[in-house]
This record gives sequence, structure tokens and C-alpha cells, in this order.
Amino acid sequence: PTIPFRYAPGLSLANTQEPPAQLAVFTDGDSISAITAYGGDPAKVAYLDRTTAALPYRILKRPRVLILGAGGGEQVLLALRAGADTVDAVEVNPQMIDLARNRFADFAGGIFSRPNLRLHLAEARAFAATAGERYDLIQMPLLDSFSAAAAGVQSLHENYTYTVEAMRDYLAILGPDGVVAITRWLRVPPRDSLKLFATAIAALEAEGAAELDRHLALIRSWNTATLLVAKSPFKREDIAAISSFAAENFFDISWVPGISASDVNHFNQLDQEYLYEGALALLGPERADFIERYKFAIAPATDNRPYFFDFFRWRALPELLALRTQGGAAMLDWSYLILVTTLVQAAILSAVLILLPLWIRRDALGKALHRLRFGLYFLALGLAFLFIEIAFIQRFVLFLGHPFYAVAVVLAGFLAFAGLGSAVAARWAAAVGRGSAVRGIALAVGVIAVLAATYLLALPSVFERLLAFSDAAKIAIALLLIAPLAFFMGMPFPLGLGHVGARSETFIPWAWGINGCASVLSAILATLLAMHIGFSGVVMIAVVLYLVAPALLANRLRTMIPFRS
Repeated sequence: PTIPFRYAPGLSLANTQEPPAQLAVFTDGDSISAITAYGGDPAKVAYLDRTTAALPYRILKRPRVLILGAGGGEQVLLALRAGADTVDAVEVNPQMIDLARNRFADFAGGIFSRPNLRLHLAEARAFAATAGERYDLIQMPLLDSFSAAAAGVQSLHENYTYTVEAMRDYLAILGPDGVVAITRWLRVPPRDSLKLFATAIAALEAEGAAELDRHLALIRSWNTATLLVAKSPFKREDIAAISSFAAENFFDISWVPGISASDVNHFNQLDQEYLYEGALALLGPERADFIERYKFAIAPATDNRPYFFDFFRWRALPELLALRTQGGAAMLDWSYLILVTTLVQAAILSAVLILLPLWIRRDALGKALHRLRFGLYFLALGLAFLFIEIAFIQRFVLFLGHPFYAVAVVLAGFLAFAGLGSAVAARWAAAVGRGSAVRGIALAVGVIAVLAATYLLALPSVFERLLAFSDAAKIAIALLLIAPLAFFMGMPFPLGLGHVGARSETFIPWAWGINGCASVLSAILATLLAMHIGFSGVVMIAVVLYLVAPALLANRLRTMIPFRS
């Protein structure tokens, strides 16, 4: 026996049409999209008009549409049914494109081969940043599953689609009366929707919008919420169309210009109209205080802290655990807690595996002070190297247009050029450090600090100017940018190893082990730090660790033992 599959997020309770047959496509076990059977008759997919995502088509006539996240084509169908003039559909997954355009093309009615539709294989944000056209509507569909969103498994995912800078990019490619439409799952108390609202406000402010409240509209069904962000203030007829659309479909309006408390919570009633109250607070003078007091983290995500789905707050943990039998456990961002637990476990294991054997062999390994200083040196190097490497991977995601490219290029660049730096470290110490390993390390970390600080300041503007280059050119540019920093980052470890080996050869295996443990810890710790202080903060911590490291090897330069190559 088979069970029919039907997927229509945000479908109105007033809908009477059964959706056609559909094929479900799951990515990594959670993100879901549907390929809908379509025979060419728009009337057969009229049910799409009764989803919250259809709202912008009530105020736009024959729009030029950009869909960021085409998936199986549901929003493409909606755009074509609504009479879109042209549709640019962007999809980052080539397998999804193959399924929808080739393997199941006949099942889907060949919608991706329409003459007024162009399908692009690209990352959404990178496409928007380089788009040479103007659009009337930028539609961002709901592609993740409700269970994944509810479980908080996405909280550790860097997402550059919903940052303040991303919203500004979207607004920049809209026509004068253009609209950005974003649909998210409705969670109570709300997190995604209010964070999006706050993000839109921050972007509009940065763009110089005066009447912020007149650029925003927010409606909700029983399980989704759709936010409209307009480049120009909504007109009176736009507000009337939004109100009419909501009433016809039994959707609740949570924000529209001129709304009052008596206009909300009529159809899909909640104990408290969180979205309206939150929107009112976010648009008011006490916005910062509201964001700080809210039980979940809803401060706007930025390119420096791109964790849009991170809503965790430590102070809410006791209350949520106390309410676990009443649904409180479902509101926790479990990914964050699992990451913290993993860090604690790794730290304990590292301490046991390093400190206990060192204590047992304390007589053979020399003085305690030297052991401590040497150990801290290699610990600092392990943390600092990975901190910078991980931060740069995230920095290059936008520039290279895909996470896979960023990981491959940045990792390869750091490993290759750091290896070259290690190969010439002895010559560096002999020539520049005048035979002193510690002096050579100090000069190398000085260069690292200058380069890292320069990159933090200059990379965003460099990326903005070079973003339109071809993939091959951008990969070459990325490697050229990484090369000098990685080259000098490869020097402190071999130089430190030589310095320590001249004093205690028995400590060399421990240096490798401590550095390896630090590398494991840093991969976890870098993510946690970035969620709180951003990737720029992670890089600055790495710079401080590098600058402190030489002092751990010698208290006075005049007591240094010359480096033996």
C-alpha cells in the first residue's frame, strides 16, 4: 500500500482544492521540497493562491520574479500561475536541478523549460549580489522541514541568506515598487519571524528608509508566516489588498501599516498575539531593550555572525527544562547544547590524556615551569591556527559562491602555503631572526597579526569589487589572498619544536599531542565563539594567541639559545 504525499506549507483552511500528485525530495534527511504533477492547466494548481506565499501577487501585476531556492518548483508554479512576466529561479543543488528539469521533467510539466523562465545553478546570496537586473519580487520559499526547524538542528548552520547585509543586497536589486517576500514556519513563541522582522528593520534603516513601519507587512496562517519588505512604503491600495487576501484565506495579519490591536488574532487564534506585539516593540523606541529581554535570541544576524537559526539563551534554559513535560524541551536549540557538551567532553579527554601522563612523567620531562610554558605555546598555536582557518572558510563562502568551494579552496590554500612556510622556517630564523628561533617566531607572528588585521578590514570591500569574476578567477584570487598569511602561519610550529627540542627532546611527542588536541578543541570552540562575538572576534582572539606565544618560550630574549637548523 502507498500513502499519498501532499505538501503545501501555509495552505489556507479555506482551501477546497486537493493538490495534484507530488514527489517529495528530502535533502540530508530534513530539508524538503516537492515536485508537483502539472499538465499545463493553471486551474489545477489554484490551491497555491491560498498559501501565505501568494500574498505578494495580490499587490504586483505581471512582476519580474527572482526565486531564491527553486527546489522542486512549487514557487515557480505559483509565479507562472500568477502571470509573472519573467522568472529567474536560483538553486544551489545541481541534483535538485537535474531531478526537476530532466529526470521528472514530464511529471512537472516541463515548467523549467518555459521561455520566460531561466534556471540558475548558484548560491542565492552570491547571485543576488551579482545580478544585473531589477526585479519586482524576490521570493524566498520555505525549503526546510518543520521538524528540523522545531528541533533546533539548524542553529549551528551559517546562513548568509537571512543577514542584514543580505537583505540590503535584495533591496538593492528591487525596482522602485519591488517587494521581498520570505516565508518561514510559525513557531510559538515566535523566533524566526521576529528575527526576520528585526533584520528587515535594520536593513531598511541602513538604506535610509524614514517610515519603517510602512515598508513592512506580516501575515500568518496556522503553520507559516510570510513577511513582505517593500523598497517603497506600501500604498493605501496595497494595504487594502493585503487585508482582503488575509480575510479571504482566514489568515491573520500580524503587521501592516495602520494596524491596531483589534485587527489581530481573529482566525488562527493564539493565547497571545506574539507577532503583533513583537512587531510593535521592534518598531518602537525600546527595540534594543525588547531584543535583550526576549526569551530567545532574535537580534539580527549579520555576515560577521551569520547564525540566523541560533535562538538559544542560557537564561531561558532553566525555565524551558522546568516546562519540558509541557513542551518546553521542544523549544530548545539542541544543536547548541550538543556542541557545548562536545566541547566539555573534548576538553576533559584532552586534559586527562595530556596532563595525567605529564604528571606521571614529571621527573623525566624537566622542570614544571618549562613543561607548562612549552605546553601552553603549542596549545596556543593549535587554537590560533584553526581559529583563523575556520573564520576564513566562512569569509570566503560569499566570495566563492558555495560552501563546498570555500572549504576546498581555503583548506587547500592554508595547508599548502603553511607547508611552504614550515619548509623555509629555519632559513627565516637564521636570516631574519639572526639565529634565534624565538626571535624568528616573534617576527613571524608580527606579520601574521598585521595581515590578519588588514584582511579583516579590507576583505569585504575587496570581495564586493571582485564578486562578478568567473569561478576560476575567484579561486585564483582566493589562493593569492590566503598565501601570505598561511605562509607565515606555517612557521611558529616548526620553530617552536626546534626550540623545545634543544632543551628537552622528550617533550617533542607531547608538543605534537598538545597541538593536535588544541586543533580538535578549536574546531568546536571557534563555532561557539563566532555565535557570540562573530568571526572577526574569533580572528582577533587568534591574533592575541599568536602574539602571546613567543613569550611562552623565553622570558628574556638575551637568554635564548641559538636555533640549530
